[in-house]
Amino acid sequence: MTTPAISVVMPVYNVETYIAEAIQSVLDQSFTNFELIIVDDGGSDRSIEIAQSFADERIRIIHQANRGLPGARNTGIMHARAPLIALLDSDDIYHQDKLMLHHIHMRACPDVGVSYAGSRMIDANGEVMAVAMRPKLTDISPLDIFTRNPVGNGSAAVLRRSFIDQAAFPHPKDPQRVCWFDEEFRQSEDIEFWIRLSVKHSVKFEGISGLLTDYRIIGGALSANIVNQYVSWQKMYRKLAEIAPDFVAKHGRKARGYQLRYLARRAVQLGDVGFSGELLLDALRSYPGMLWREPAKTFVTGLAIAVGKALGKERFSWLAQRYLKGAAA
Repeated sequence: MTTPAISVVMPVYNVETYIAEAIQSVLDQSFTNFELIIVDDGGSDRSIEIAQSFADERIRIIHQANRGLPGARNTGIMHARAPLIALLDSDDIYHQDKLMLHHIHMRACPDVGVSYAGSRMIDANGEVMAVAMRPKLTDISPLDIFTRNPVGNGSAAVLRRSFIDQAAFPHPKDPQRVCWFDEEFRQSEDIEFWIRLSVKHSVKFEGISGLLTDYRIIGGALSANIVNQYVSWQKMYRKLAEIAPDFVAKHGRKARGYQLRYLARRAVQLGDVGFSGELLLDALRSYPGMLWREPAKTFVTGLAIAVGKALGKERFSWLAQRYLKGAAA
């Protein structure tokens, strides 16, 4: 069997509503020299039945007991045959030229270990939202990754296998299994891996122009999920402090401030302006410098919170739905 140029790794767990569109977006790529590895992570719906309905020899389906997203990604990477590995969550969608553009980028820049691009944001129905991820693309430092996570989401990244193998380690409970993503994380596993690659292994990150992934935002989340996300981020923070204590001591308050502001903006999307106000205040206490380093984003966040409090939850939620569609609660 000819070795593909890119292995696309797609974890699957109870996504029967979206998986066909995700798979089709891979099969419709203008770059055709790929394999698609679908990792069945022990779900209970029709997702794998739908995946099996696609008759394409480039698709491989691997079954395992449920291990969560990091564990499914690790299984996919372990079975990948290509020197480049693209990640795609099974509710997201690739732009038709995504693989081609990343392949060109990584062939032209052999020192780049992680290539990524911006993302459109879509709601549960696939409608394009008014917001998008437009990250910093060049001169990416470990500080950029720690404080801003320019990769943005897991479906944006294409990885060079030889570089990410530097960060591989045996599973602590099953040494026969190799891990790249830390399976102790159920949230923040992406940023934990990116920062470990950058800080510990000096892997170069670089982005390319364009919004090449449709990243799906599904509404209905609760404020408790924001708390869980912050708890998971703190876990990543503590792990990084063990790896690079001087780095965290120097930049930790700044990173925490930006993370809290991000969560404040997410709470605004969910219509919980009271909680978002508390988060923004905590962000400013941690890193007041965001007031003059990123005044526009900080001001807009505060303004949205003020408008939400003035309008009340019901009217503000209506306004958020009009603007953010399915991202709002």
